[in-house]
This record gives sequence, structure tokens and C-alpha cells, in this order.
Amino acid sequence: MKISARNQLKGTVSGITEGAVNGVVSINLGSTVVKADITMEAIADLGLAEGMSATAIIKASNVMFAAGTKRIAGISARNQIPGTIASVKKGAVNGQVALKTAEGFLIKGSITNEAIEELGLAEGGEALAIVKSTDVMVGVE
Repeated sequence: MKISARNQLKGTVSGITEGAVNGVVSINLGSTVVKADITMEAIADLGLAEGMSATAIIKASNVMFAAGTKRIAGISARNQIPGTIASVKKGAVNGQVALKTAEGFLIKGSITNEAIEELGLAEGGEALAIVKSTDVMVGVE
């Protein structure tokens, strides 16, 4: 199956925190762990368990960016992924920023041209891709 979500980050399930309705699945990508808040029903249906391969799937419209690679304290977004800006493509109002992680993953996000300018996002610069755990889907093959 092909899907429109641009960000498909393959890794290994490194932990599952179970709750009454939802659980948090941690997917280890190497030097970064992505957390996905999904239903316990989805965890069971996918057969998720520690050590198995899984893919974190994130729509580009759900990715935020911050300049620099220092984690931001005091925000609820669990996923703060550092990297280097691989490309910036501006459109009429919005642009697409692609961030390359240490593992070589590309994380693409759609943000306004105004945000690109204000943050000084440019190719070769350092940035964080920020994603709420509720915006991360999990896929298995």
C-alpha cells in the first residue's frame, strides 16, 4: 500500500506503556525515539511487542519546527527530533522544510513562509522537528 504521509520512519519498538484506552508506543530509530499515542485496540490489532519492526508515520502538516537542536522544555510535544535542514522549498504562502536526522531519515513538514523566515530556516542549518505523540501513526508489515 502507498500512502500520502511523507514521513515514514522505520525502527524497532523499544517500549509500550499500556493505559485503559490508549497506550504509548516507543519506536527506536537509532539515536532518536519517536513516541506514538494510539489506542490499546490498535496495539493489539497490530500485534505490537518490544523488539519488533514498526514504522512511525507522520503527515507533513503535523510537523512543527524550531531553530537549533536543543530540546525545548515546557511543551507537551513528546517528539523533538534534531537534525540538519536538507532543503527548504517555498510556495506562494506555505513552504516545505526537510530535516535530515543523524540516522539519515528525512522528516518533511509544511509550514508558512513567514515561519521559515522568522526561524531563519535554511539549508545546512540545525533544527528540531517537533511532533505530538497523538499525531504519530504506527504501521507494521
